[in-house]
Amino acid sequence: METPLLQRAKDRWGKLGTGLYAAVLSIVVLAASGLVGLLLHLPWLFPSLGPTVMLFFESPGEKASRPLNTVVGHGVGLVAGALCLYAFGFQDQPSAPVGGLTPLHVLSGVLSVGLTTLVLTWLGLPHPPAGATTLIVSLGILSTPVQLASMAGAIILITVVGWGLNVLLGTRPANKT
Repeated sequence: METPLLQRAKDRWGKLGTGLYAAVLSIVVLAASGLVGLLLHLPWLFPSLGPTVMLFFESPGEKASRPLNTVVGHGVGLVAGALCLYAFGFQDQPSAPVGGLTPLHVLSGVLSVGLTTLVLTWLGLPHPPAGATTLIVSLGILSTPVQLASMAGAIILITVVGWGLNVLLGTRPANKT
């Protein structure tokens, strides 16, 4: 369901209005996460949050946009990424982008995405941005326990703020089929 604000933007400016609505709300949510990161000096802003907030505001009725899918999806991605990171001994090594991509990095990355996909499909809780979360971890881009906890905190924050805005603005998800 579209909000009155979204409908007004759409009626007045068409697709541009819809895009502006989603863009402004995405900026607000990501800025909140970035601000927390600046205050804590921790990575509370990372690549997989971008597509997550885009889903919240561009496609709020989609199954993958639901808060449960978001939190479980990224949570599974974090765990699968950490399992592969530690299984391959990358926790104390430079990340793949810094130290260079090796065959073991490739194996770690593809296994983490495969595991994330398997679990989320099995649970019936799709959230495609979780595929980026698991790669961020399994390739060692964010790898310390503090960084992983920061990622979890950021995921919860953007979910609460994003869906709080959706509720505040009257956006309701479509049927939960």
